[in-house]
Order: sequence, then C-alpha cells, then structure tokens
Amino acid sequence: METFAEVVRTRSGDSREGLRFEGRSWTWDAVVRESAARAALLRDFVQPGAGRAQRHVGILLQNVPDYVFWLLGAALNGDVIVGVNSTRKGVGLRHDIEHADCDMVITEPLFLESTAVEDLGVAPERILDVESEAYAARLDEYAGAPVPDTLPDPSDIFLLLFSSGSTGAPKAVICTNGRLGRLTEKMGERISLHRDSVTYLMLPLFHGHAIMMNLCTAAKEGATVVMVRKFSASAFVEDIRRHKVTFFNYVGRALSYILAVPRDPAESDNSLEVAFGSEASPAEVDEFKERFGCEVREGYGASEGAIRIVPVPGSPRNALGLPASGMRAEVRDDDNVECPPARFDSRGVLLNAEEATGEIVVLGRGATFEGYYKNPEAMADRLKFGGEDFWTGDLAYRDGDGYFYFAGRGSDWLRVDGENFGAAPVERILSRYPAFAGAHILAVPDPKTGDQVMCVVTMAPDARFDPEDFAAFVDAQPDMGTKWRPAFLRVVDEVPMTGSGKINKAPLRATAWEADDVWYAPSRASGYTLMSVADRAALRDQFVAGGRENVMPADSRRLLTEAAE
Repeated sequence: METFAEVVRTRSGDSREGLRFEGRSWTWDAVVRESAARAALLRDFVQPGAGRAQRHVGILLQNVPDYVFWLLGAALNGDVIVGVNSTRKGVGLRHDIEHADCDMVITEPLFLESTAVEDLGVAPERILDVESEAYAARLDEYAGAPVPDTLPDPSDIFLLLFSSGSTGAPKAVICTNGRLGRLTEKMGERISLHRDSVTYLMLPLFHGHAIMMNLCTAAKEGATVVMVRKFSASAFVEDIRRHKVTFFNYVGRALSYILAVPRDPAESDNSLEVAFGSEASPAEVDEFKERFGCEVREGYGASEGAIRIVPVPGSPRNALGLPASGMRAEVRDDDNVECPPARFDSRGVLLNAEEATGEIVVLGRGATFEGYYKNPEAMADRLKFGGEDFWTGDLAYRDGDGYFYFAGRGSDWLRVDGENFGAAPVERILSRYPAFAGAHILAVPDPKTGDQVMCVVTMAPDARFDPEDFAAFVDAQPDMGTKWRPAFLRVVDEVPMTGSGKINKAPLRATAWEADDVWYAPSRASGYTLMSVADRAALRDQFVAGGRENVMPADSRRLLTEAAE
C-alpha cells in the first residue's frame, strides 16, 4: 500500500475486535467509524495555518481510545499528528507545540489541571478536552460521518515525533503517510504479528515505537490491540494473562522493571509469543525468556527510518548485530574516517575504546531521511560531508567480524528509561540553584540499559553542597522532566576546557563516578549520599552482572582490569 490511510481503510467493515481498553471494546469497523467522525470534526473545527495545506493536530493525552481515533482520523484526512511528549513541562512544552505549528491541541483534565493554558501554545478555543460534555456533544454531531473520499499523497507529512538532539533543542522527526504505509507492510513479518495476535500497547503513543511497532502494524494485520494508559510493571503479569496477550514491545528499562517484580507462580502460564524492543541487557533478555517462555527480539533502529541493526545467528552476546539486508553502515570518527576494529582481552573487556568508538553512519541512506520539521541545523548534523550518508548521532564500535556494539549517545544526548533528551535543558534548570556557579550534564551508562544523568558542578563563592537542600530544589522545579533528575552529582573546583574555551566533557565521562567527591541518588525519590569505595565497587559489579562492562566509563574499566590481575 502507498499510504497508511489505505491501511486504515482496509479495516472498514472488519468485525474482528480491534481495540480493548479498561473493560471496553471496539471492532476494527467501529474504530474506523470513530476515526472518520473525528476526521469530519477536524475538517470543520480548524483550518490549516497560513501557507499550509494540512492541519497540525497536537495530542497531549495518555494512552486512551481518543488518541487512537484521532491518530487514524488524521491519517484518513491527510492531516498531521504532533505527538506531544507529556513529560515536557512549562516553556519546553509550549516550545514544542509552537515549533510544530499546532493548529489545535487535544488533551484531558490530567494535563489541563497541571498545565497553564498559555503553555499549550494555542488559543483556548482551540483546545479540546476529551472528557468534557461539550466535546461529547460535538462528536455526536459527526457520528456516522463517511470515510473521506480522497487519499493523501504518500509524500504528505503524517507524524511529527519529537526527539532531542545533540544541542538539547527538540527535533520533530518527520514521518510521511507513505513511509508509515510502507513500514507496516514489512513490519508484520519482522515482529511475527498476525491476524490472531493480541498486542499489548504500553508505550506512550507520542513515541514512534508505540505507533510503528504496535498500533499501526496491528491495524495492517487486523490484530487486536490491548491498550493501557501507562506502563505498570506490577500490573504486567495480570494483564498479559487476563487478555491472552501474544506480543508487546518495549524500550529502555521496561524488562528490568518487569523482572524486578517478584515471581508469580502463574506467570509462565501465558500466551506470549514475542517481545520486541531495544536496550535490554543480555542478562535481562535471558531471564525474561526463562520466566515467560517467549521469544525476545532486540534490535537497533531510529525514528528517522534510515537504519536497522538486528541480531543474526552467530552474533556475539553483547552485540547489536549486523545491518539489515540491503543496508550498509560503518563506525566513523568526526573527520569522516572509519574507526579501527575493537580489540578485546581474554575476558571480553574492550581495550581500545577511544580509537574504536565513533558514530554509526549509514552509507548511501541520506536520501531516505525525511527530515526534521523546521530544523535545518539538526538536519545538517545527520547529512554531513555532502549528505549522501546518514549520521545517526549514536555511538558504537565494531569487532573484527563487523558486528556492531552500542556505545552510547552523542556527546550531549541522554537516553533514560527509553526517553531521549538533551543536556542543555537540564543544565538551564540546575543553573537556577543559587549555590552553583556552573552545572554541566553528561550521560553516564546505566548498569542495565541506556543512560543515567550525571551533573558536574562548581560551587559559588563561599557555598558548599547541601544534599538535602539540593534534592528539595530539584523536586520543586515545575519544568524538570520526569527523567531528568541527576542520579550522580560531582563537585569539582574547576571543569576541564577545550582549546577553544568550551567545556570538555570527555574526561568527566571517563572518570564519571570514580572520584571521591560524587554524590549518588539511586532512585528519583531518594536523597543524595556521598559514594564510598565500596559503593563504586558494587556499581562495577552490577555492570559485570548485566553483561555491560564494556560500556562502563574508562576509569571503571581500568579498575575492573586491575582488580582481575
């Protein structure tokens, strides 16, 4: 099919259950009818902004049925859905909505009660509350509206999905109606989704993984989608057993959270066939397979759609795998020179991380990149050195056989619990703290998956670090993202600088928590305590247990090697 709108049309008249949510259920035909009603409402409710042919619809909702109906309705219309990241707050939230040229915002009381109207970035009359009586009455007027007669052009933008870039400024990744249509044609086989599948949709729908790897592929196959408002590790086992779930997808630490829940004697009695995701550690994958008796497929990809790296038979245990068929990729340094292969000692510890680590570059795929909305600078970062190749912004190294190993995000990128964000917005918030003369955010690896947030600070004259006061300050900031709270904080007399006068974070990353002046908060609800020698050794042990010793900071790897000698 040439467009995702055509995928939606195929479900018209389908009596198979399409969506299940909190005791309610819709056939696929009913889903399409609900979507057509919203498409008609949208056409009458707002006109595209000046100079545009498409309406831009911002959605700030939990995973609720209206999110699905508006998503599919906009596809039928050929309009644009802006997936508003619900973890953004204050001026950051407003920036995203205004940057994406939202003509309206669809939301709910959960966000209306905690967000200033001006931060929604549109006039109050262009905000729809899906739980209001006025909204219900308005929808009643469009009940029975037909599916639009015309199809969107495959090149029409359908999704704007926000992802933070190396400068910290949000980037709205473009996905056209055509790309999503083509993707769903291929995805069913890749994730083993079929007509009788029951998918568990727990990732937020502002996340491309939820849309592409679950909802939209289920629509193509005519499978049943069981949707929850938000992920809950404690509810996971009961949900998959009660709904006879066969498939779910995940990112970041989801498997870790599920496995942390005490074993349920009944958990192995389930219908799971496949779990598909990224960034789980090999140890977590093994344990999940053992506990739930299903296949777990890990892969590396990007919302931009230019790259896919998948495990293949013979892949080393900690490797991402190899580029998918038809794709070629390399690891290159900042001068566009291919990095030498990684070398390992007899225990598998990486010996030449500095020279072997570089950015993943996809050869000849620059033309497939659909771009970032109104962000030529970010696009230039992806299309360096002439634009023929695609620079992912992610770091890796390759062994002598060509297998890729993930090594982290670009210098100012962090990925915590599956969410990407830049260092700059967090630094701006922490700079408000009166006792700090400077605050510098960097990503340090998590012992299980992804990153943790570390802050290196210099103190103002005559100030000293007060862990209780700092924790109270951080927790009181209204625009502090839910994943942004620093796990580590190091106090230094001065930060290293480059020859051009910029902050040099490389030596700070190399040392990370392996210093005597590091404070640690193991959870987002805990206070900060000064790390001891035993604390740092225990943290290294966690990396070894998770099979992630090669992503540890350089000083941690050195100490690990010295301890073994």
